[in-house]
Formats: sequence, structure tokens, C-alpha cells
Amino acid sequence: MRAIVLLVEDDTKIGKGVAQALETSGYEVDWHTTGRAALDAAMSRPPALVLLDLGLPDGDGVDVCTQLRAAIPSTTIVILTARTDEIDIVVGLDAGADDYITKPFRLGELLARIRAHLRRPHGDGGETFVVGPLTVDMASRRVLCEGAEVELRPKEFDLLALLSGNAGRAMPRERIMEEVWDEHWFGSTKTLDMHISALRRKLSECSDEVVITTLRGVGYRLERLPD
Repeated sequence: MRAIVLLVEDDTKIGKGVAQALETSGYEVDWHTTGRAALDAAMSRPPALVLLDLGLPDGDGVDVCTQLRAAIPSTTIVILTARTDEIDIVVGLDAGADDYITKPFRLGELLARIRAHLRRPHGDGGETFVVGPLTVDMASRRVLCEGAEVELRPKEFDLLALLSGNAGRAMPRERIMEEVWDEHWFGSTKTLDMHISALRRKLSECSDEVVITTLRGVGYRLERLPD
């Protein structure tokens, strides 16, 4: 069964090129040019991944992103944008996006990002990782913190699973990108920093016993603070 990719792009030239590349790569493409049509389509047939342009004719793509994330928490959202200011990128990620690609982009890069997001890291078996009050259940893809479930986006879960499975160990940025995203990752690793920031915020809301420590020049380490 082919994975459904919801493409939300009002530029006909870009849309046709992306849709053709996706179909050639084996994906089922559901292409819409407005936010409203895309939301209706997502409710009818939830996609595995959304490619979302921010400049839409009927509103801002950031609002569409927020609504998609609320309606379909498990889907992956990748923003396609001509906006290159960091604040715009941060706003998009905070709205619920898992990643962003700035225009113009190479189709090879886009397809690599999609493969990375739809790929699950090795080890999605029956393991359960426990770090202090934190429990990461790989089989059900659920995270409990002091007994309360923590709502995570797909890549947030994958990242936390890797860190918790290696709790107390230094995890280099390069290994994180290879394991959670893709061994042939294109572009900036800023998306990793944004995911770390989101995880820290969510973990701090339920417990102050488990932290993600930044190791300058190396990467990150998940650890339980001593009593």
C-alpha cells in the first residue's frame, strides 16, 4: 500500500514537478492548492506526510499547519517556504511542523527528506526504556512521564526513543541525524535543535528529574538528575 503524501502548493509549476517526482518514487499524491481543500482532504484520508506551502491564496500556511497538527497528531508535516528568516522558520516549527525546506529546493533533497521522515529508526520492537519517571514504550509509541502521557510528534518520539535508549551517554549530532533522520541528510541540522527544544519544554512540564544536556561541539545527552 503506497504512502499518501498530501501536497499543499498553489504554484502550478512547482506543484506539477513535485507531484510527478513523488509519484515516480512510489507515493500516492493528493495535491491541493488551498488550505481549506487540503484540510478537508486530510480529514477524509489522513496522509502519512504533508508538504505544506506557507503562502496560500486563502490564508497563511502556519494556520493550516496548526489545524493539521491538532486534527492528525501522528502525521508528519514538512513546510515548503520561500521565507528564509529564522523567525518564520521557528514559527512554523512551533505551529507543529516536523521540518522545513526553503525554496528553491532540489527534488533530490526533497525526496531524501521524505524518505527520512517516513522511515522508522531500527529498534521499533517491544523495547521499553525507563529513565527515572520517564517511560518510552517502543511497541505502542507512547511516552509516560510520572504516569501521564506526553503527546509527541513522530520525530519527537523517534528522537526521545534514541536518547532514552542511550541514557547517560553522549550522543553526537551526526549519529542523531543518521539514526532519526537519514544517513544522507541534506541541509541544516537546525531542525534537530528545534526538536530538542520542544522535547525539553514538554519534559519540563511533567518532571524536573530528566533533562537533555547540551554537549557543546558534540551533541546531546539524556540523563536523570541526582537526588
